[in-house]
Amino acid sequence: MIPDTIERTVVINATPERVWSVLTEPAFLGGWFGNGDPVKVELRPGGVLIFDHGVHGTIPARVETVEPPSVFSWRWSQGAAGEEPTPSNATLVEFTLAVDQATGGTRLTMVESGFARLGLSADEVADRHRANGRNWPGKLDQLRERFEHAEA
Repeated sequence: MIPDTIERTVVINATPERVWSVLTEPAFLGGWFGNGDPVKVELRPGGVLIFDHGVHGTIPARVETVEPPSVFSWRWSQGAAGEEPTPSNATLVEFTLAVDQATGGTRLTMVESGFARLGLSADEVADRHRANGRNWPGKLDQLRERFEHAEA
């Protein structure tokens, strides 16, 4: 069976509105998934989102959902650098933000889906799924730590 979804949840010590403002900030996204330069982003459904990975090229994405402060998603190519996302080469990354009742902070859930629909061999899909699955915990920790350092 080809794996299709990665899901991770993190609790962040900040309101959903504050987390949303950082999660959609071009400078943060550029450091989080790029070479450090702010991303180009049109924060609207259908808008362009471009991650610059320096020597590794750019990764274009399409914004899918913008529902402040609760849902933000994009579709990005799992193919070669610079390849526009399409249904057969891209996964959907969706962030859902909600108040965490136990802490009063934000429960952020990230779901990346669509691996099974990639136009790649089963081995390549499994490799992408495994690599992305290993990377998301660290990325979500970086987001959480941004707020911890801001409070210190």
